[in-house]
Amino acid sequence: MSSAVAVATPSIRERGLTLRTIVYLVEDDADIRQLVAHHLQTAGFQVRSFDRIAPVLPQALQAKPALFILDIMVPGGDGLDLCKRIRQSPELAMTPIIFLTARTSEEDRVLGLELGGDDYIPKPFSPRELVARVKAVLRRFERPLTPMVLKIGNLQVDSGAMTLTVKGKPVGATATEFRLLDYLARNPGRVLTRDQILDSVWRDTQFVTPRSVDVYIRKLREKIEDNPDSPRLVKTVRGAGYRFEIPK
Repeated sequence: MSSAVAVATPSIRERGLTLRTIVYLVEDDADIRQLVAHHLQTAGFQVRSFDRIAPVLPQALQAKPALFILDIMVPGGDGLDLCKRIRQSPELAMTPIIFLTARTSEEDRVLGLELGGDDYIPKPFSPRELVARVKAVLRRFERPLTPMVLKIGNLQVDSGAMTLTVKGKPVGATATEFRLLDYLARNPGRVLTRDQILDSVWRDTQFVTPRSVDVYIRKLREKIEDNPDSPRLVKTVRGAGYRFEIPK
């Protein structure tokens, strides 16, 4: 089995695209791979398709994609493990990830989001919806954050550089996690509903649910709180939402 599957794609020059429009597709089913690639190409993306895990990271480090689409069950590894490795890579950690998988349970979806996925699309799926969700995820990161350095206790959030420091040490965060923290920290003391958070952080809320907010809040607490089970910064306001508090 080949490590990468060639896909007939219009050249970058013909499309007027840049490397930021490359999508890496990891899917071992040839029919699904070709279907997804076709619809993405029709929508104006360049696609690099893979039928196994091994070559994905090396090639991504050479030509960084705008987004990864990962099947979970792939020869030579699995999409969840690849997601973790992407999130551990300084060069790729901020790249959006969408899971496209036959594993459809709520537990699988939550696990995918907890490991760093930005969306989770179960099979069977509508190709048009998949393209729409790819565009929705990418739109989330089009708007640059207003540069600002926020220092709150042991926490430092640099919105311009999109870096997070806790107790003087850099902490890795996905783009979604960082945007969530930035939004919370810019609104200290306010009770923010899940819908408000979705509108401000996710922007296009057609394909996400308030459950996604809860998953990302939990992930964020694990990175910035001394005790995530008893948070001092990101408080839950039962029946309402969340509030970011600045310790006195």
